[in-house]
Amino acid sequence: MGEALAIRLSEEGSDTARLDDLTLSLRDELLNLDVEGVERLKAGEAPDGARAVDLAAVGALIVTLGQSGALVAKVVNTIREWLKRDPEPMRTVKVTLGDRTIELSAASSDQQERLIAEFIRAADDHSDGG
Repeated sequence: MGEALAIRLSEEGSDTARLDDLTLSLRDELLNLDVEGVERLKAGEAPDGARAVDLAAVGALIVTLGQSGALVAKVVNTIREWLKRDPEPMRTVKVTLGDRTIELSAASSDQQERLIAEFIRAADDHSDGG
């Protein structure tokens, strides 16, 4: 199994059902990339008395990249494009690789571009064993 990105989605004023729909929409977008997999993050087992199924953590995905660190850039850019398509209400996606996290929103600014470039550069260093 390759490296994995943890993704956490939030949207102002959204309930659990809306976040679940958004999570599935983003998952569909990410599955179009050449990644090993995109799975919903499990929140744990259901409490006693509830149905005996794993609960999905609403708004959370794990993207398994495989052996290509170059996929980090594709994943981040796909998320940015997904965010731009529907900027209202305000959505945020946190992407974590190892101990590095970047927060993306629909806003497009020079500072965000630099942060993304640094995150991708650090991911490349990480995949090279650095």
